[in-house]
Amino acid sequence: MNDAVVKAANPAMNPVYRKRLMMHRFGIVLSVLAMTFGLAVLLWILGTLLVKGVGGLSVAMFAHDTLAPGSEGGGLRNAIVGSLMMVGLSTLISTPIGILAGIYLAEYGELNKFAQVTRFVTDIMLSAPSIVIGLFVYALYVAKVGHFSGYAGTIALSLIAVPVVVRTTDNMLRLVPNSLLEAAFALGAPRWKVSTMVRLRAVKAGVVTGVLLALARIAGETAPLLFTALNNQFFSADMNAPLANLPVVIYQFAMSPYDDWRALAWGGALLVTFSVLLLNILSRTVFSQKTPT
Repeated sequence: MNDAVVKAANPAMNPVYRKRLMMHRFGIVLSVLAMTFGLAVLLWILGTLLVKGVGGLSVAMFAHDTLAPGSEGGGLRNAIVGSLMMVGLSTLISTPIGILAGIYLAEYGELNKFAQVTRFVTDIMLSAPSIVIGLFVYALYVAKVGHFSGYAGTIALSLIAVPVVVRTTDNMLRLVPNSLLEAAFALGAPRWKVSTMVRLRAVKAGVVTGVLLALARIAGETAPLLFTALNNQFFSADMNAPLANLPVVIYQFAMSPYDDWRALAWGGALLVTFSVLLLNILSRTVFSQKTPT
């Protein structure tokens, strides 16, 4: 039996096989090292945030407003309420717009030039830096009305959230099998009813996941709010005036020379981080679903 036949019968003796196996093992080692490094950095950040942030958590943080520089005590009630107002209103605006746009792209995206352009613009907005969106809203709205406001912050956050909901809805609707749609059409259902009552309902959990991911994305945005909502040291529910918000307050307090303000900044950072973490966990567990079959 010649050597070629022996090597073919025994892959371990094949030099091509040994080279591929070595490259495979090398790739696996690099992947494990990269994953380990990423997890170590993540755990380091979360551990530092937890250690320093727990000390800033207190009842006063949720019950009191921010005080003047150098004053003892105070909390983040005004910033928490302001963030909830802007993020909540942004979610109410971006959710229906994003879902309807996603339905349009899924239904007409392959046949309509306008839908293709819309998908292209959506992809660009997904990768656009948030500070650019903040500057855009500042030039378009804040500079025109002459003052910062919660509405301006809501517009900026909505522009960030809408593309996330659009792409998630579009991708999820494309997972619905054609056989299910053809069955609905065969029963005489109009296209609008098939889109909303059949196709959308089949992937509703995935669409909700997209909304939660968009909510998690905008919850910690700071740069666009610096140019739109700015900040307010006092409690205010007026959306047409500068409004306090957690990301900007955390940024300002973390840069301050006062120990109590820095403690509040760590507490606020911990609150925002674990809120976003909770939203991501909910989106991947409670509202997750398998591909429709």
